[in-house]
Amino acid sequence: MFELPRAIRDPSRVEFITLVAALMALNALAIDVMLPALPYMGEALGISHENERQFVVGVYMLGFGIAQLAFGPITDRFGRRAPLFFGLIVYLFCAFAATFAPNFAVLLALRFTQGLGAAGTRVIATAVVRDKYSGREMAEVMSLTFMIFMAIPIIAPGIGQVILLSGPWQNIFIFMGGLATVIALWAYFRLPETMHPEYRRPLSLKGIYEGFKVVVTNRIAFSYGLAGTFLFGAMFGFISASQQIFVEIYGLGPYFPLAFAAMAGFIAIAQFINSKVVRRIGMRR
Repeated sequence: MFELPRAIRDPSRVEFITLVAALMALNALAIDVMLPALPYMGEALGISHENERQFVVGVYMLGFGIAQLAFGPITDRFGRRAPLFFGLIVYLFCAFAATFAPNFAVLLALRFTQGLGAAGTRVIATAVVRDKYSGREMAEVMSLTFMIFMAIPIIAPGIGQVILLSGPWQNIFIFMGGLATVIALWAYFRLPETMHPEYRRPLSLKGIYEGFKVVVTNRIAFSYGLAGTFLFGAMFGFISASQQIFVEIYGLGPYFPLAFAAMAGFIAIAQFINSKVVRRIGMRR
């Protein structure tokens, strides 16, 4: 399933990094491009309380977080490509279906399901990097991937603002689905299966338990994972509330995308510096 002719396998290092970053960026796109539209969604769907608008981001992240626990064992059993494209199909369907959401509850259900699908892009994008690289080289590739990935948080709110100037908020989901379609086709034709068949693990309770046990009982891996959990939790807490804080407290109005882009830009710069530093002095220091 999802096999490609040998002639078009193995993209260059630059294309591989860019493609992995694009797959990861679909998650950021699903969040950041719609931040300027939250008030319009709330108004159109009868949500009067400002804090409830944040559920559009929150339920997506809930689905995104839960499904990662499932995609890990699934991709270890069936390889990288098939689960990736299953997740992309779910993501695309929910993006286009959201344009027809009759009420806020249906929109939230679609966003939760979209998050479930998007989890595949995050888990598998990291997995394919791990399949091809290790050690400091892997850390450098991941830093470069995140640097490119950060282009989406920089420009996405501005794109969302422009879309709102030219049409209703539903057009944001159409744009999201269209861009995801392009990236999915790119991955279909250019991303090879990176997992060797001999490394596949059985999809059983015992196999899943042993896989999680390897991570949880490894003190270094578990500690880094815990640190990452708190860092991502803080970041997504900021993202969920950013539109409301910048617009309603600081009164930036249409300039909100510029403020958001400035903060994301500093993160991208830090990722680029990290890619150089980690190669020179290692990850732990």
